This record gives sequence, C-alpha cells and structure tokens, in this order.
Amino acid sequence: MGDRDDFLAWVGSRLREAEIALHNGDSAPRRAIWSRQEPVSVLGAWLNATGQDEIDELFGRLGASFSDCTSYEHEIVAADVVGDMAYTVGYEHTRASVDGEPREYTLRATQVYRREDGEWKVAHRHADTVHNA
Repeated sequence: MGDRDDFLAWVGSRLREAEIALHNGDSAPRRAIWSRQEPVSVLGAWLNATGQDEIDELFGRLGASFSDCTSYEHEIVAADVVGDMAYTVGYEHTRASVDGEPREYTLRATQVYRREDGEWKVAHRHADTVHNA
C-alpha cells in the first residue's frame, strides 16, 4: 500500500475508533491521536480551541457531554497525503446523546494531520453543522 492508502486505513480504524469513544463519553482515545506539538487548533461546530491547554479542556467538555453513540460514519469526500502532511474533507454522520438528549446530526469536517515519529496525529479540525434548506 502507498502513503495515501495507509493513511486512509488509519482514518478508517484508529481515528474512527477515537471518534466513537468520544461520542460514548471517553475523550482519551481522541486526545491520543492529537498532536502534542504546536500549533494545534479546533474551529468546532460547538466550541473552539487553540493550543494544548484549550484542546485538553475542549475534549474533556465534549466527552462529558456525549454518551450512547449508536452510529458514526465518516464520509470522506477528499483526502490526500503530501510528505508528512495530510488532510481529510467530508461529512461526519452521528447518532449519540448530547447532554442526555438523543441527537442525530451531520457535520462538515476538515482535518489536517502531521506525521510525527512515524504516526499520524491530528493538528487542526474545522467542523460545522450541515443545515438543510
């Protein structure tokens, strides 16, 4: 497999598992796949964060608000790897409880990744809610 195929396999396994864990209330797997090198940032659908301290706080808050994930699908529209950088663009379709209320929503999500010590790490995330007209 090439770099792109290896990267997409990681997205479909480790990244997916971390997102499902987060939506079940456990933010540790998501934090484990995020870079510990600056810069890191989130421009989220609900909350924003810049820097390690804010990222840690954000993921803790998200983990505390999510539970009972019944479905998570990452529909990738575009992705590429260029050296030690990569990106994904797509839709995240999720069914989970938010603050105890069952919800179903779709986010448009773009993420930027860096290869650090041979492993992919997320460095930036931008997501917003898809609004149907």
